[in-house]
Amino acid sequence: MYSEKVMDHFQNPRNVGEIENASGVGTVGNAKCGDIMRIYLDIDDDGIIKDCKFKTFGCGAAVATSSMATEMVKGKSIQEALQVTNKAVMEALDGLPPVKVHCSLLAEEAIHAALWDYAEKHDIKIEGLDKPKSDISDGEEEEDY
Repeated sequence: MYSEKVMDHFQNPRNVGEIENASGVGTVGNAKCGDIMRIYLDIDDDGIIKDCKFKTFGCGAAVATSSMATEMVKGKSIQEALQVTNKAVMEALDGLPPVKVHCSLLAEEAIHAALWDYAEKHDIKIEGLDKPKSDISDGEEEEDY
């Protein structure tokens, strides 16, 4: 059901924890499944993400997508991090079962929420970044999990 990469990132998650005085912190959840994801970014003066950590309350797929997403944005510019989509996270994990796709959406939204927080703290606008939803289930069709 889960790929080897998903299992590896679940059993050996990378970048777990928090960053004190983070440049940006994003917290998103999905009220329907109960998953909550928080991503911390440490962004230098050149706009490069020097460090990225996460804390996730959720299923194995939520932990795995958090872990992979943090790996994918580390060392990237803000604009490059903005391009990390839920599809890219899923592909990097060699796929997710359809019922777990929402976990990759959480990862994408948590990155965007952390970037939004960074932009607000520094009074800047990040081109292409819209205000993220705190609950990704808002506006979704009813699904049975």
